[in-house]
Amino acid sequence: MAGRMRIIGIDPGTNLLGFGVIDVVRGEPVLVDMDVLDLRKEADAYAKLQRICLEIGRVCDTYRPDVMALESPFLGKNAQVIFKLGRAQGAAIIAAVSRGIAVHEYAPRKAKVAITGNGSASKEQVANMISRLLKVELNPSHLDATDAVAIALCHHFQLKNPLAGAKSSSSWEKFVADNPGRVK
Repeated sequence: MAGRMRIIGIDPGTNLLGFGVIDVVRGEPVLVDMDVLDLRKEADAYAKLQRICLEIGRVCDTYRPDVMALESPFLGKNAQVIFKLGRAQGAAIIAAVSRGIAVHEYAPRKAKVAITGNGSASKEQVANMISRLLKVELNPSHLDATDAVAIALCHHFQLKNPLAGAKSSSSWEKFVADNPGRVK
């Protein structure tokens, strides 16, 4: 379809991996699908990576995205976590690049700023704002799926305005004033 861009967002994880697919039609984002790949029953770490690559490959084959936006791993208290997230991210990247899909990375904080105006927003706040932005009722069983949609939307906003998310609002009032089309 001419004038459409399809973006798949990925919230990588080795237990729960969220994905969200949006279409951008004439500049307006529309939710296509979102779900979670539940890997908690898979005991072998390498089998998890294989499953991520295969399942995200299937999602890419089904929805044929133009681009993949991934949440980049961030260093928390445990360095082992970043290694595991990096592996999960790598498996998803392989699924995309092996199909000729361009990949872009965004920090979790950048996505939260792009969606809510607050880099410290909770997962629930992000989900609420996505529901408002996309004008859909969301009742996800896992917020990893809405985080993936947030990453896809962050990429859309970045393309629309390369300065999207570059500045943080000091208050909700300022965010609403600066972004009247994003809040109803």
